[in-house]
Amino acid sequence: MSLSSQPYKGTRDYYPEQKRIQNYIFATWRRVSERYGYEEYGAPTLEPLEVYAAKSGDELANEQTYTFTDRGGRIVAIRPEMTPTISRMVAAKRQELAYPARLYSVANFMRYERPQRGREREFWQLNVDVFGLDEVTADAEIISMADALMKEFGAKDKDFVIRINNRQLVNFIMVQYLGLDETQAHLMVKLFDRKDKIAEAEFNDQATEILGSNAKEGLAKLQSLMNAKKVSDLPTEIKTSLAAVELNEVFELLDLADVKSVKFDLTLMRGLDYYTGTVFEVFDTDSDNNRSVLGGGRYDGLVGMFGAEPISAVGMAQGGTTIENFLDVHNLLPNLASTTDIYIVVLGGAQKAANKLAKHLRSEGVNVELDTTDRKLDRQIKTAVKKNIPYILFIGDDEVRDEIYTLKDTASTEEQKIGFSRIVSLIRDRRRTASDNDIPDLD
Repeated sequence: MSLSSQPYKGTRDYYPEQKRIQNYIFATWRRVSERYGYEEYGAPTLEPLEVYAAKSGDELANEQTYTFTDRGGRIVAIRPEMTPTISRMVAAKRQELAYPARLYSVANFMRYERPQRGREREFWQLNVDVFGLDEVTADAEIISMADALMKEFGAKDKDFVIRINNRQLVNFIMVQYLGLDETQAHLMVKLFDRKDKIAEAEFNDQATEILGSNAKEGLAKLQSLMNAKKVSDLPTEIKTSLAAVELNEVFELLDLADVKSVKFDLTLMRGLDYYTGTVFEVFDTDSDNNRSVLGGGRYDGLVGMFGAEPISAVGMAQGGTTIENFLDVHNLLPNLASTTDIYIVVLGGAQKAANKLAKHLRSEGVNVELDTTDRKLDRQIKTAVKKNIPYILFIGDDEVRDEIYTLKDTASTEEQKIGFSRIVSLIRDRRRTASDNDIPDLD
């Protein structure tokens, strides 16, 4: 039987060239997170299913989560997201952590969804969360980080928009302003969430059905809501509510932080049930990739579900493939060379000396691949170029005698005669000035 060479549906293989891009994304995530004072944590890949069933929503827990019964008879799940897990971790150390607790992770997840552009069954994701800040300064900080993250990848203000809403504001509108019961409110929230995906006539037809006998008055109110471009545009009884006041304060704080690409969007819901306040998503403005590339919000109720005293929390997440697609569409993907600095091409019978040279270079922190195949010169060079290794170093009898080597830049094809110390110095200089920050300094 011949086995398929293809990966499991909805997953990706990362060959070195793709892995360089992924590592570049991971490094950028870590750099921005740590710049804001967040520290990295790790967590198990498996959790009890009830961790997700309790608050993440029926669709995620029952339809999208990979579950199985372990040998001890426990129903466990491969994590589909991180928020319940970090909430559990904070609950476990509730009295020991220093607050506000600023935490981040870079981890992989699995969801049984229909694979499509930007959505895979196995995906890597940045998760950033701050615990213990009740004030909306936490909401503004996380959104400011989202803006900084996009800018760190090279994005301009025109390349994305940050849509912001508040779930408490939505609840106030549904109950106090529209006068809906629990069932109607739930259906209307789902309809709001789909507004940009359906025609206006279809939206109005479904809204009419939900509103029932109050459809005429309700539709007029809905129209006034949809016309609001800012919180201050909302009807007076809404914009004076506590949720609206808090949301307006978030916008004011973002303005002070010089975050420009923000927009009030009353239809933004965020699908997960645990959000309790501010919600936001970063959308690509390019028509070829007009989708969300980052999202998050406030979720003050999750930690308390694990038997600990409740604590406030705000977080966000960004997927590796979604930001990679964004970078591709906006021509922001870097051209990353191999993590190997030098490929040593051996001429004649200089293999013993080449081994010694490679060892000395490695002891100085230079990443070296040594050709040990005894192939012809052109074959060795072709290998180095195909691997996208920045430099080729040639060593033969003359180089062994003089300890001066020919170093070739594979990108420019320029060559120079150079000694050992200068080789190390050149690699140090290259790493300090390299545009991608994945290449560590040798110091």
